[in-house]
Amino acid sequence: MASLAVRTPVAPSGATAQGRAAAPGGAATPGAAAAPADSASAVVVGAALLDGQRLLAARRSRPAHLAGAWELPGGKVEAGESDLEALRREVREELGVEISIGTRVGGDWPLKPGTVLRVWTGRVVAGEPAPLEDHSELRWVAADRWHELTWLPPDVPVLEQLRRLMPSR
Repeated sequence: MASLAVRTPVAPSGATAQGRAAAPGGAATPGAAAAPADSASAVVVGAALLDGQRLLAARRSRPAHLAGAWELPGGKVEAGESDLEALRREVREELGVEISIGTRVGGDWPLKPGTVLRVWTGRVVAGEPAPLEDHSELRWVAADRWHELTWLPPDVPVLEQLRRLMPSR
């Protein structure tokens, strides 16, 4: 299968969004309970929310250097919170929906020293997604059109891995 070609915004000094360096993660693993984030590193969680072959993309509204780029919804794991608790909380805060969590996409995706991104697939089970925090627009995007959006650089390798995990049509 061909790689996902995604346009990415340019960040100063070769850094990616929020100063994060993008790098590929590992193989997919089941999305069973995830351990709480340890104090030695920061964890950011992301949701690849799917509806059939469509993915929910969220367009950033802030901060200014990220505004206009697309990302998977999610955010930082807080102290005492498991990865999956944080994922549910972040999606509820950002989109106003409840989700079921599925398969982990890859392993730990390095963002910057001491910070990793962990992504799971998911489905909306209650509510209608709306851009409540940090986003100006939400869009369900067919898998064959993901490349048309300008994604934040750290999400690009995640999308490539997700594409490989999805059933062919």
